[in-house]
Amino acid sequence: MQLAAIIISLGIAVVGLALFGRVIQRMYKLITAGQPAPGRSGNPVGRTANLVKEFGAHTRLARAGKRWIGAAHWTVMVSFGLLFFTLITAFGQLFQVTFQIPLIGRWWPFEFLTELFTVVGFIGIVFLTITRLRKLPSRQGRKSRFFGSVMWQAYYVEYTIIGVLICIMILRGLECVLEGGARFSIHYVFSYPIAQLFKGLSTQSLKNLIWFFATLKIVISFAWMITISLNPNMGVAWHRFLAFINIWFKKKDDGGTALGALNPMLSNGQPIDFEDPKDDDVFGVGKVEDFTWKGLLDFSTCTECGRCQEQCPAWNTEKPLSPKLLMLTLRDHAYAKAPYLLAGGGKDAEGKELASTEQLAGVPAAALAEAERPLIGTLDENGLIDPDILWSCTTCGACVEQCPVDIEHVDHIIDMRRYQVMIESSFPSEAGTMLKNLENKGNPWGMAAKARLDWTKEVDFKVPVVGEDVEDLSEVEYLYWVGCAGALEDRAKKTTKAFTELLHIAGVNFAVLGTGESCTGDPARRLGNEFLFQMLAAQNVEVLNEAKATKIVATCPHCFNSLANEYPQLGGKFEVIHHTQLLDSLIQDGKLTPVTPIDQNITYHDPCYLGRHNKVYTPPREIIAKVPGLRNTEMHRCKEKGFCCGAGGARMWMEERIGKRINTERVDEALSTNPDVISTACPYCLVMLGDSITARKQAGEVPESMEVVDVAQLLLKSVKQPVATS
Repeated sequence: MQLAAIIISLGIAVVGLALFGRVIQRMYKLITAGQPAPGRSGNPVGRTANLVKEFGAHTRLARAGKRWIGAAHWTVMVSFGLLFFTLITAFGQLFQVTFQIPLIGRWWPFEFLTELFTVVGFIGIVFLTITRLRKLPSRQGRKSRFFGSVMWQAYYVEYTIIGVLICIMILRGLECVLEGGARFSIHYVFSYPIAQLFKGLSTQSLKNLIWFFATLKIVISFAWMITISLNPNMGVAWHRFLAFINIWFKKKDDGGTALGALNPMLSNGQPIDFEDPKDDDVFGVGKVEDFTWKGLLDFSTCTECGRCQEQCPAWNTEKPLSPKLLMLTLRDHAYAKAPYLLAGGGKDAEGKELASTEQLAGVPAAALAEAERPLIGTLDENGLIDPDILWSCTTCGACVEQCPVDIEHVDHIIDMRRYQVMIESSFPSEAGTMLKNLENKGNPWGMAAKARLDWTKEVDFKVPVVGEDVEDLSEVEYLYWVGCAGALEDRAKKTTKAFTELLHIAGVNFAVLGTGESCTGDPARRLGNEFLFQMLAAQNVEVLNEAKATKIVATCPHCFNSLANEYPQLGGKFEVIHHTQLLDSLIQDGKLTPVTPIDQNITYHDPCYLGRHNKVYTPPREIIAKVPGLRNTEMHRCKEKGFCCGAGGARMWMEERIGKRINTERVDEALSTNPDVISTACPYCLVMLGDSITARKQAGEVPESMEVVDVAQLLLKSVKQPVATS
């Protein structure tokens, strides 16, 4: 019995370790074959501290609103690491049944923690397994966050853990009987009841059982290692190793999520000079090997948990985009293509094969066929990712916010869009009009620059304009960046007029650029036209620097995000705040006082680029709370889990032809709170939600009094004293 146990255990361990070492080497080669990703190792102390925090406190799962699941996962994670020592013990027991790890093996705190985490780990994995079974796609369809996940892999991992933990507790019980006759001891607090099952057995029987269960534990453990070694795309298992690395190398070294600014467009790790690009510069991502090594690591790390899919506005409105399935598709493609890439395969800018025939001689036909597939293409084109998937993204950032292993979905999507727009000239046709308008007129609607000041004629106070009323911005406290929508779109102009009137009432010294202002380039960049963004942004930075801008306030979160987070990439460093932040501070300083009650029920919608991308959640709510009479009821999906209006990612200028309209879904949720008014703090959201409300008014589904208004409009209504009547 003992000899057989030793042979079986050592045999499977040797095979498992050999295969594991080989796959680690191949995964490393594949991931590092990606493009350079500069800026991923700065602030090592901060990165390490964040890694410890994210794993130790499971902060990302808590953020996802899965506290019980997070707690269960934490117990399993800790047990996985701590109980590695029991594998060493099992090998020792094959040779000596009373073996314990030197120094710590008989130390009661170590034995207590070992048993404690075996028990809580068992409870945790059973809870997670039941949760998965309750939420199966066969039960919930597309609403299941596990829709599209490789279920057998998840079951295999879960049942492996359950099997190992059962073996550990049985072995502990057998040790208790063998050493102390099944008497209670502080060394066997949790295994004592199990020991009673074996009480009275002979010493030889106890030895045989220890050899059997030690071997079973080893076989289960190394069978798992062999399985994952043969399946390098088994993310549900590999994240146990890769998540530590992926989180440490995240985009922001302060621990923040990869939202706000997009990555600059690089080629071979260097910024592209758009005025004089190199012949071998790669624009965006047209092949899987064009992703950075961090992108390839992201795909490999995906746990298939589906939290991104669960929150995605596109997926929730029956569109083909699932952030999870997109990552899995790219992962599977990368590993299917790996033999070709590792053999030196690849093509230059002209489509010529870089590898020789001899180099590719041993590459499997399946890998060669995978290498020929276009990254973006329809089913008829044998494309990997359908264009409808790529263009469904609103860049709202819900996927990035919810991901427990810090995958940077939005940046990867934009990189693929960049290639499609700038190299393939392939994008939704209606977006082409918007791009032409940006290039020729400096705004998405193609209106004349002089129209940017038309709104100033509709207020009864003077709005100072730089170059006309003030020489430069050193004469005022703030530059008010009006934005294209705020200056040219009728509904958004109401916000502009309300905000400037509030500034006028509060005595804030401000000015606007007027015709000197141009689009920040946000729609162009999110669509993928990096060249146009660079052109518009460079022009604006030059204007702002010449005007001596230092402090800027913006009513549009998209402008706010570009000015604050992306313009520094082009040398434009300014102090930028959102109008709700300024208004909230003016109320606190006593310069604005809401006095007139507004007896209405409202619900506040978080703009994605104000909330998730820039973490501004409190100021709008503080303003609402200080207006007498207003009663704010939060929607189910709010703050970090807020639901997009459908306009981001340049979707504002693209038709929504698939599934339910995102703005309709959001308004459905808003109406479930029974509001009189829906409030927001973004001109895009104002338009999108307003369009849905207008359609419902026409259908008689909501009263004519129902409005969608900016927070500034509500505040102005309360600040202005009612006119006395005689």
